[in-house]
Amino acid sequence: MTVRSAPDRLLSVLSAFDHEHPALSLTDISRRAGLTLTTTHRLVGALADWGALERDEAGVYHVGLRLWEVAALAPRGLALRQIALPYLEDLYEATHENVQLAVRDGGEVVYIEWLSGRSAVGVHIRVGARWPLHATGVGLALLAHGDPELQNHYCEGQLVSFTPHTITDPAKLRRVLAEVRRTGVAVSSRQVTDDALSVAAPVRGPGGTVTAAVSVVVPYVDAQVPVLVPAVRLAARGISRALGWQPEQ
Repeated sequence: MTVRSAPDRLLSVLSAFDHEHPALSLTDISRRAGLTLTTTHRLVGALADWGALERDEAGVYHVGLRLWEVAALAPRGLALRQIALPYLEDLYEATHENVQLAVRDGGEVVYIEWLSGRSAVGVHIRVGARWPLHATGVGLALLAHGDPELQNHYCEGQLVSFTPHTITDPAKLRRVLAEVRRTGVAVSSRQVTDDALSVAAPVRGPGGTVTAAVSVVVPYVDAQVPVLVPAVRLAARGISRALGWQPEQ
């Protein structure tokens, strides 16, 4: 039997929490972390003392503010959100639709900011949510500008389907990625839900490397892609310049 290290056990306790399980009892944490109750009690106590976990009056544990303080130091997290927010707000004012900012983590896209319009199409997105790269506009923009090794590895893997319109054919995905590189924008139509379409553009850092992607999500039936493309490009370009990117002369 493999002996789990102390850091691994600590991380398993924190990993027990997710968007579907934001509040857990000690027994729940023990079960989800795969640890004995005694070990869980000791680790949870240490994490609570440090501030990584907080215990409410009912004895239920939540993620603590100390983790938020540490996470705020991530260059692809809060710092990027603060720089991008004015441009995301401009994009929202121009469209009054869902506006999103995301980064890549392995084979997934992670949403780090989301502005929602009151009458905008419903999306299964929130800050911190993850989706496979091939199924979203921001994911396609990030994958298209990733290195060839990443693209080959991703295309050779399982392409999970969410709707009949989700790209599941590797050859088609490669063609889509090539088109994204050619046009500078990614259009994802009804890949996650049958009623939504997204237009995304890459965000570049100081050296020109794509570090994030911005998108707007609109109802599929009312989508006017030619109108949305310039607005999304402008937002992505503005964020890129704010990050220090200088377009080639």
